[in-house]
Parts: sequence; C-alpha cells; structure tokens
Amino acid sequence: MDRNPRTASAAPAKPRSIQPLVWILLVCLAPIVFAILAYYVPALGLRPEEASNYGRLLDPQRPIPAAEALDLKTEDGQPFDLASLKGQWVLASAGPGACPESCVTKLFILRNSHASQGKNVERLSRVWFVTDDAPISEQILEAYQGTIIVRAKPEKLAAFLTPGASAPAGQALAAPMWIIDPLGNLMIEFPENADPVSVRKDISKLIYNSRIG
Repeated sequence: MDRNPRTASAAPAKPRSIQPLVWILLVCLAPIVFAILAYYVPALGLRPEEASNYGRLLDPQRPIPAAEALDLKTEDGQPFDLASLKGQWVLASAGPGACPESCVTKLFILRNSHASQGKNVERLSRVWFVTDDAPISEQILEAYQGTIIVRAKPEKLAAFLTPGASAPAGQALAAPMWIIDPLGNLMIEFPENADPVSVRKDISKLIYNSRIG
C-alpha cells in the first residue's frame, strides 16, 4: 500500500463559520433598528428632545443695514456703525433716554445674562439704542457701564428691528430685546416682559453651541 503522504487523500476541509458575517449584518442593521424604535416607540426614551428656544427665531434673519441707513450716533455725536460689532454676539434693547422701569428691566436682564457667560463673556457685547434726545441719568450710566449706548432715530431703527409693527416706532421698539449673531444678522427677538432665566438660557445655549464669535 502506498503510504506516501503526497498521494494520500486530503482530509476534508472544515466548513467556515458564518459568525463573522452575522456580526457584520448586526452592526450594519443596528442604526436602522435604533432609528425605527426611536421614531415609532417614543416611550422607550430613545428619541432626542426637540430643540426649543424661548426667544422667537426670525425667519428670514435680517442683516445689519448700512451705517447710513441706521444713522446711529454715540453720546458725543459721532457716527456709529453697528456692523463694527461683527464677530461678537450682540444683545440689544431700545428705549427712551429717561429709561422707565421696563427699560431698566431689559438693561438688567441683558447685563446679567452677559455676565453669567463665564469664560465666554468676551464673545458678547451689549447695545442700548436710545430712541430720543432725552438725557440719561448718571445712575443708569453708572449701573450699566460696559453697555454701548447709541442714539437712534426710531423710524430708521424700527425698519430694522420691528418692520411691519402696527404700533408707532418708539412704542414698538420699547417692548422686545434682540440678539444679533456674529455674522451681523438679527436672529432672535425676546417678548415683552421676558423671563430673565429663559433669556439667559437661550443666550447660554447659543454661545455654547456656536463656533462663531
């Protein structure tokens, strides 16, 4: 009998395991299954929470007009170009120079929201548009140091901040607060009598999630 290993019949090959293929299929199908469960079975808690903003997102956003169109002036009468603040998040309010309680409240909310941003505080600026020629009290100037104060003509400012408002320009401007993004777009409007905590949370979310400004 020929016992030469070269001529002996080869042993039958072991069948290949399909386990690797099964794992590959499971890995590929997992995202699809997860998405289906998240969408159709919300009770499982797999669906991410919907994004929510307290302030109203403006659609479309409105770019800052040319300096000549806004015609802003500093307290010493020099022209001020709002576009010079591009690169910063701008927290804005408007009101008369006498600054009644509602005006002070807005200045207070924006100052505290700004101050609460910690290491991101340098990414924001605050602007108060004064909509008449009335003098500003020393008390207000002292309390809100760091706020950029510019005089504005109500009709021109309202064309940017509150276009289409039914109320007179000065009245329409006195109610809300706004956020202008670092690209120079008016993007959020906060309502009259806004909740300070909700305003601060909106600003914090914007600053935390943004890679601009």
